[in-house]
Amino acid sequence: MIDWQAIRRPVAAALLCGMMASGLQGCVALAAGGTVVGTLSATDRRTLGAQTEDRSIVIKGENRISKLVGDAGHVNVNAFNRRVLLTGEVRDEQMKQAAEREAAAIEGVEAVVNELEIGFPSSLTSRSNDTLITGKVKASFVDAKDLFANSFKVVTERGVVYLMGRVTEREANRGAQVAAGVAGVQKVVKVFEIISEDELKTMSMSTQPQTK
Repeated sequence: MIDWQAIRRPVAAALLCGMMASGLQGCVALAAGGTVVGTLSATDRRTLGAQTEDRSIVIKGENRISKLVGDAGHVNVNAFNRRVLLTGEVRDEQMKQAAEREAAAIEGVEAVVNELEIGFPSSLTSRSNDTLITGKVKASFVDAKDLFANSFKVVTERGVVYLMGRVTEREANRGAQVAAGVAGVQKVVKVFEIISEDELKTMSMSTQPQTK
């Protein structure tokens, strides 16, 4: 059986490294070939196919929407298990809906959660603060003994924390509670895919090493 407690701190190191390097991907790249990458992949509740597809969706979404929005907005695209979350600011309602249509048209996308605000693009100071908050929320998940930190994807926009992931109702509520207690968090929005406790048990069993 996987020793979840033993991997909490390596995962925490990877998450915090990511925040300081302006994105988790940067840290994963630095750790490529090591045990951290393997651990993160093994504890992700998405299939490997879904993880790969999510990365592709994000790249395509950022490319398409940046061309659409240009300098008139600032849009972040995140995906988890083929569900897309759009956050940031756009010029008007028409642009907001156009961005959603672009995201929905990407192959593999099953749903779009459009949290775009109408207004001026956020400042670099605001975005830096959001990055800091994201790091603190992730660290709080690692410290919480009743949560698996890597089951949550954290996105922060203007102090609002969006939580994504495949979690049970119990984990969703507990995760939101932990995130809400972090300094600087204005609000927590749950964008989860809810699974049953039985599904979670099955997933946990599938990650156990096979005996011969």
